[in-house]
Amino acid sequence: MKAILLAAGLGTRLKPLTDWTPKCLMKINGVPLLEIWLDKLFEANIESVLINTHYLSSSVIDYLANSKYQEKITIAHEPVLLGTAATLIKNLTFFEGRDGLLIHADNYCTADLKKFIQMHTKRPVSCEISMMTFTTDQPQNCGIVVINKQNIVIEFYEKQSKPPGNLANGAVYILSSSCLGEIEKKFLHAKDFSLEILNTFMNRIYSIKNDDVHIDIGTLENYKKAIKLNSL
Repeated sequence: MKAILLAAGLGTRLKPLTDWTPKCLMKINGVPLLEIWLDKLFEANIESVLINTHYLSSSVIDYLANSKYQEKITIAHEPVLLGTAATLIKNLTFFEGRDGLLIHADNYCTADLKKFIQMHTKRPVSCEISMMTFTTDQPQNCGIVVINKQNIVIEFYEKQSKPPGNLANGAVYILSSSCLGEIEKKFLHAKDFSLEILNTFMNRIYSIKNDDVHIDIGTLENYKKAIKLNSL
């Protein structure tokens, strides 16, 4: 299995820290977030990883040039930021017709990816996407999902002021080959994965809950929280 790691974001909510450091290279107790993800992915026997770059791209490219995983990494530079869906669509051939991971690199996540992949193989036959979910104490800032007794996502609410629950989309997905084929046929002009594609797969998404740490480090408050939890 291969993975696309979305790492091109501007990190505007973390300014001024991201004035000189891209969000994906923000350190959690001395270790860049991007390195944490690469370690997790290759420990889970992922074959190769495609990483998109845009904001402060030279810093990311220089970092990856010295990575112990450099031979297994493909860099997809975006002179103009494409958006989560457009990046996926542009690089669909990277998956070579097989199931693949799509991950937002701005989350600090301690989940076992091997277990996540194993559970994907045991998903209900009706499901074409496996989504990592987690319990959040900031539901208004997350995409909130509602699931049925089979852990299938039946409703999705993207960052609403009064969402109906606190089970959040962790922005870590395994997309089946059939899902990728459908995206290629129907969504060639999509920009945002959550807003334009995900909702069309209701009742076809399997929720796999992460009971370990899962934090979007996009704000200074959450960044400090991730550092604190990592040090425990």
